[in-house]
Order: sequence, then structure tokens, then C-alpha cells
Amino acid sequence: MSTLDPTDWSGLRALGHRMMDDMVDHLAGIAAQPVWRPLPDEIRAGFSAPLPAEGTAPENVYAAFQANIQPYVTGNTHPRFMGWVHGGGNPVSMLAELLAGAMNANCGGRNHVGIVVERQVIAWAAEMLGMPAQTSGVLLTGSSMANFIAVLCARFKALGTDARANGLQGAKLTAYASAGVHRCVPSALDMAGLGMQALRKIPVDADFRMDLEALRATIAADQAAGCTPFLIVGTAGSVDVGAFDDMAALAEIAKTHNAWFHADAAFGALTALSPTRKHFLTGIEHADSVAFDFHKWAQVTYDAGCVLIRDPELHNATFAQATSYLAAAPRGLAGGQPWPCDLGPDLSRGFRALKVWMTLSAYGSEQLGGVVDTTCDLAQHLAARITASNRLELLAPVKLNIVCFAIAGFTDAQTADLVADLQESGLFAPSTTTIGDRMAIRAAIVNHRTQRADVGALVDEILRRTAALTCINDTAPPLATR
Repeated sequence: MSTLDPTDWSGLRALGHRMMDDMVDHLAGIAAQPVWRPLPDEIRAGFSAPLPAEGTAPENVYAAFQANIQPYVTGNTHPRFMGWVHGGGNPVSMLAELLAGAMNANCGGRNHVGIVVERQVIAWAAEMLGMPAQTSGVLLTGSSMANFIAVLCARFKALGTDARANGLQGAKLTAYASAGVHRCVPSALDMAGLGMQALRKIPVDADFRMDLEALRATIAADQAAGCTPFLIVGTAGSVDVGAFDDMAALAEIAKTHNAWFHADAAFGALTALSPTRKHFLTGIEHADSVAFDFHKWAQVTYDAGCVLIRDPELHNATFAQATSYLAAAPRGLAGGQPWPCDLGPDLSRGFRALKVWMTLSAYGSEQLGGVVDTTCDLAQHLAARITASNRLELLAPVKLNIVCFAIAGFTDAQTADLVADLQESGLFAPSTTTIGDRMAIRAAIVNHRTQRADVGALVDEILRRTAALTCINDTAPPLATR
């Protein structure tokens, strides 16, 4: 057979319809399913098979998917997944993935509608954050790559075109971020050849915001030592507690030192759509770059990260290369410059913009902003339940949608075991972090499917499980069967 297409499309059509029906049923009934299931050893072993020499009927491949793959994924589509900051996806985005797969467009460049759709998404993102209409940007796998692009743009501003050809050549560049910065920022400095030690992690205040006086003092000390402060990173929605740095103040400090001001707003950027919380982002409109994810609060299916760069010419100069086999043309399929491959590291890129465009088009900014408000309100409800209990205690202010709390009298080991027990039971999936010197249970409420009953049931189940292990007089009803 010289083609991979079927000789008779009717069988594949029927299988495709069945798959679609099954996936719609799966999402419609997601709340009744376990949040997460450990992968059995025998199924894990099955994925050590050698490369198949002969094919298997698609119907049988799909049956293997249903038995061995679908039941054991992360679980973030479930309303009781409250661990890491994972979006729940949405059905329109799921359908967009099918459409994008059928078109199989390479969106690294050239003159076609996929590039135009991506530019529309970038324009909407810039509008959402109050950045200029001419703001450049590109869609990526996530904020890890988006932060990396921002660091490279900041390096270009500091060192110019020579650094692209000859590297740092001994330049002593220093960057600054809060102690709560996400791990992808030091990783970006590492990948950019600056080294993770170039990042100064600035202490935070009682609200987990970067201490501005400590920042100023650190910059002054670095300048006295012959270093060049080239990048200040503001965190909009810290990974541990959801804190926001003072973006307006950081923009001014960066301007004073001619440094690049970057905002890591991986999930916090979407507060721009909230009428009651958008003020948390005041000042982000002055950023030279912003990194964030559509696959978190915007509920687009994975993956869908975004970086915005204020200066389009600098953005292009940071990445563009002239090659004969990718030469631009004034017309034809080689037209349509600038291409996304000149704005980031990826040349081969899928039609990632379609699912973002369809999600924003189908639901609109008001409904997505409502998801932000609802999940934040649920976090406040969870915080109130914790405060009302004499067995649980809050470990950090609840500013956004993340609640960090502890169980009175529990050791870190007991807390870790309880969280693992909840996950392995399939009932809930919180995560853990460290606040001060204590392990915290961390509930990040991101999924648009999560309701007040889910939050209350988490508290009830924790109290029920801890009642057998403590002598504290606090009661809770058993978890109701869903």
C-alpha cells in the first residue's frame, strides 16, 4: 500500500464518530469518575514492547487506548483535581484539536490562514493586558518556553546583535525576581547561557510580594561589583500562593536602570478579564514582555502558552535568520512575513492558535472572566471552612485561587501520606508545597467544572480521615458518594 488512507473511508468514519461520542460521554460524566488512578504495573510493562513491524486495525488500537490509556491520565479535567495549576480544558477546544489535526498545517511560517489566526490571538492577548496594538508575540508549549524567549529578548537588548554571533564574551548580566519565582525563570537563564546564579532571588514581604527595598539594595550592590542589571521579572500569580508583585513599581525600577521588565503571568494574566480582580495586574501594561498560558485559567486544551513582546523589531531581531531555503517573497506561499519561526525557536509548529481562537470566540472574555471570579470565590469559601475548623489552619493569605493549609499536629510525613492517600483513592487530587518550614496541603482551584460542593467535600474528607488519627474534638460527616 502506497498511501496511509483507507481504501474504504466508511469504516474509519464510523470509528471516528464512535470516538467522538465516547469522548463527549467521558466529559459529560467526568464528575462520577475517579479523579486519578495509579497505573497498574502490568499496563506500565506493556509500554515496553518493541517497535511493531506490522500494523493493527484502528479499531483494535482504539480498544487498547480505552483499556490502557484513557483511565490513567493526569485527571485535571475532573472538578476535584485541585493540585497543580492545570486547566480543565473545554469541549470546543477538544473539537478544535480534531480540526487542526485534519488540516495538519505547519505554522512555522509561510502565507496561510494559520499565521493570520495566530496574529489575531496575539492581538487579543495584548488587548486583554492593555499592551500596544503593535505588540508582537508567538504561541508556544507553555510559560517555560515563553519565559525563555523573554530572557533572550532581554539579553539582545543588553548586548545587541554581537551576542547572537559571539555569545556573552564575559558580560556580567544580572536578573532579579522574587523568592517565589517559578523554576522556569532560572532555567531560562541557564538555557540562555547566563547561568542560574545570574538570578538574584529577592525576599518577599508578608503578602509574598517582592520586597522593593531589598530589590533596590541588591541592584545597587551588583552595580558596585561591576554587574549590569538587565532583567527584572515580576510574578503575577506566584506558584505557591498566587501572590502578585507590584508591577507598576517594578516597571519604574526597570526603567530607572534601563533593564528589561518582564512579567511571568503564567496563570495570573487571566485576572485581566475579572472585573473585581484585574487591578492586581496594574502596571503589567508597561512590561517589555509577558509570559502566560491559555491552557490554565483560559481552559484551552494542552498545550497553549504565549509570550508577548512590546517591541516587534527587537523581537524579530532576536531570532530571525536569513536562509535561502526559507527566503521570504513579496507574494505567493512564501509571503506573509514576519513568520513565527523568526519570533521563537520553533520552525515546525502545529496549528496551536486554532483551539485558542475557537475557545475565545465561543465563550468570550466575559464568561472566561467569570471562571476566574468563580474559582477565586471558591478559594475564599475553602479558606473560610479551614478557618472555622479547629483542626486545620491557613498558612498563607488567600489572594486568588490557591489555598495553602496544614493539619494541626501533623508532621510533614503525615501530611504527605494524607495527600497521597487522597490521590490514590481517586477522590481528590490536591498537591503539597512548603510555606515557611511546614509542608502545606495546596489546593489550586482552576477547573471551570469545580463547584462549592467539591470544595466542601475536600474539607469534609480531610477532617474525616484525620479524626481517626488525632484526639482533637472536631467532627465532619463522611464523604457522600458521588
